[in-house]
Amino acid sequence: MLAFEPAVGGRLTETYADGSVFVIGVIGVWEPPRRLVVSWCQASFSPEQSTELHVGFEPAGPGETRVSIEHYGWDALPAEHAARHGFPLPAFQLRFAEWWRALLANALLPSPNHATAKGPR
Repeated sequence: MLAFEPAVGGRLTETYADGSVFVIGVIGVWEPPRRLVVSWCQASFSPEQSTELHVGFEPAGPGETRVSIEHYGWDALPAEHAARHGFPLPAFQLRFAEWWRALLANALLPSPNHATAKGPR
């Protein structure tokens, strides 16, 4: 489960099934409802390695919000780093963009625990 402490300096964490917690990053910019910037690291990163995630929110019409994500810093990690899966930077960036797109699309799917306009699932 992902969670974050909503303030500059707050942590973005992931809690695993065994109860252990991994700190993914720290919030550097907290400007609700417009913008969030957070440092980002994976378990395979060394202490001096991190990337930076910028998330923007803007109105896109009645009841709609456009979410844009920019994830910087991958060029500082060597291609052979586990997080890059050995891909050259352009190929890795394309694959990572596709991962973010799928992640956001799945986040928009109705929960199986909630009724939809078509009725309960």
